[in-house]
Amino acid sequence: MKPNKPFHIVLIEPEIPPNTGNIGRLCAATGTVLHLVGKLGFSIDDKHLKRAGLDYWPEVNLQRWDSLVALQTRFPDGRFWYMSKKAEKNYTQVEFTAGDFLVFGKETKGLPEELLDRAGDMALRIPIFSSAVRSLNLANSAAIILYEGLRQTEQLEE
Repeated sequence: MKPNKPFHIVLIEPEIPPNTGNIGRLCAATGTVLHLVGKLGFSIDDKHLKRAGLDYWPEVNLQRWDSLVALQTRFPDGRFWYMSKKAEKNYTQVEFTAGDFLVFGKETKGLPEELLDRAGDMALRIPIFSSAVRSLNLANSAAIILYEGLRQTEQLEE
C-alpha cells in the first residue's frame, strides 16, 4: 500500500553510498520520496549504493536538487523538519503530517549551524543516552523518524 500523500526524506550532501542505498530501500518499502541535495560523496551509479539498495532502485521515487533552496522553492507549502543531535526538541514531541519533509545532513558534519538556527522549533533530535556515542547512523536515523511519522499518520495499517 502506497500512501496517498507520501513523506519525503531529504539527504543533504550524503557521503557514504551504503547509507543512501539503505535509505533508498527504506523509501521503496514505504512509498517515500527520496531527495538528494547538493554535491554527493559518490556517484549514483556506485556499486556500493546499488548493493545496499539491492534491486529496489527502480521502485524509488528519486529526485535530485542542486540546493535545498531549489527544493523548498518547488514545494513552498512543504513542512520541513531538520534532524540534528544539536536540536533541543525530541522527535517524539511533535506531530508529523503526511507529506512532511524529513531533512538530514551529511554523515560527517550534519546540517549547517545557520540552517539549524533558522529552523528553530522545526529542528529535532533523536536522544542518545551515552556520551561515548557521537551520533547514530544516517540510515537508522531516517528509519526511526520516518516510521514515527508513518505511525502518527496511521499509515502502518495494511
